[in-house]
Amino acid sequence: MSDSLVIIPTYKEKENIESIIRTVFSLSKDFHVLVVDDNSPDGTAAIVKQLLEEFPGQLFIEERKGKLGLGTAYIHGFKWALKREYDFIFEMDADFSHNPEDLLRLYHATKVEGNDVAIGSRYITGVNVVNWPMGRVLMSYYASAYVRLVTGLSIRDTTAGFMCYKRKVLETLSLDEVQLVGYGFQIEMKYAAYKLNFKVIEVPIIFTDRTLGESKMNKSIFREAIFGVMALRFRKIKARISN
Repeated sequence: MSDSLVIIPTYKEKENIESIIRTVFSLSKDFHVLVVDDNSPDGTAAIVKQLLEEFPGQLFIEERKGKLGLGTAYIHGFKWALKREYDFIFEMDADFSHNPEDLLRLYHATKVEGNDVAIGSRYITGVNVVNWPMGRVLMSYYASAYVRLVTGLSIRDTTAGFMCYKRKVLETLSLDEVQLVGYGFQIEMKYAAYKLNFKVIEVPIIFTDRTLGESKMNKSIFREAIFGVMALRFRKIKARISN
């Protein structure tokens, strides 16, 4: 039984899903993988199911009825992980924008260095983004600056989606109270961990834009992240258990 679960949410990722799974399983540390698929019409789930026989006890899939949002996919995965006693729970995209090798660094930052949350950060040592148009780089960078201004967070990459949580963080957060479902979800989770005094660290990574498949970013997701932050600033963060 591995102590670590990598949650990969998918919607139309047939070009990437097998390769990302095989790459994770080729790492020097034993990771398990949970794919949370939102009824991809391109057969993503079918590809994962074919791999289940090759990786029994390592690879798992949860299928949902439709495209319900990134945040709800991760919440689904978090609850699944907590029921199965994983100590380190990771978020990672399916499209290789996050280098699977960096899972080892996020694990080290939590397991060995003792941090509660490790963030794969694009901005902690400058701007480490490859193949994004300049407009998108600036939008992402200044969105994080806006979040820091409104919330008081010191985190440089507030919208990062490459994460490792210690089990106790997800056990403490009231996951059913998380309200933002798009990229705002990433901000809300970091803000909640900060308000509950968990030790959060940013680990520098190089983010490389996808080369296969379709980007899921759109204006409505960006608007939710921006306007949801103001409400988040004044919301009381709820814990499931007392600290």
